[in-house]
Amino acid sequence: MGRVVFIFLWFVFLFGCTSNELYSDYRSLPGYWGEEEIMHFELKEMDTTSFYNMFLNIRNTNEFKYSNLILIVKMNFPNGKIITDTLQYQMAKPDGTWLGTGGTLKENKLWYRENIRFFEEGIYTLEIEQAMRNKASVEGVSKLEGITDVGISIEASKKQ
Repeated sequence: MGRVVFIFLWFVFLFGCTSNELYSDYRSLPGYWGEEEIMHFELKEMDTTSFYNMFLNIRNTNEFKYSNLILIVKMNFPNGKIITDTLQYQMAKPDGTWLGTGGTLKENKLWYRENIRFFEEGIYTLEIEQAMRNKASVEGVSKLEGITDVGISIEASKKQ
């Protein structure tokens, strides 16, 4: 009887966990993110009639010494139009506890755009760069320690 329940639960887990993720890609870093380093992502052609949610995915270790993360993200359209956003994300709670999932390597799935459509046919590209500053400093952080991977993911939106 116990084996039948285990097999049933295994099948429920295996086939019940569906993801609406349509695209995911990562760029690995050598334990830090350089000030001049821009992460480039080329998006596959998307259905121009569907809605999507886009996420920025960041993996960090305890070497990351900030409670927030500031990013500049540029979305390049097939026709040459560019949308640039400066974004700030909370990476830790006020008590210093990391947000995200995982053990010593934390993964954060950060909202970038919600319920968007890719109106133009063709290839879109995304460029992501870190824009961190130390308190009371105008100059950027040249080596942002503790960031190991930068990624993006696209999911189908429930909006139709």
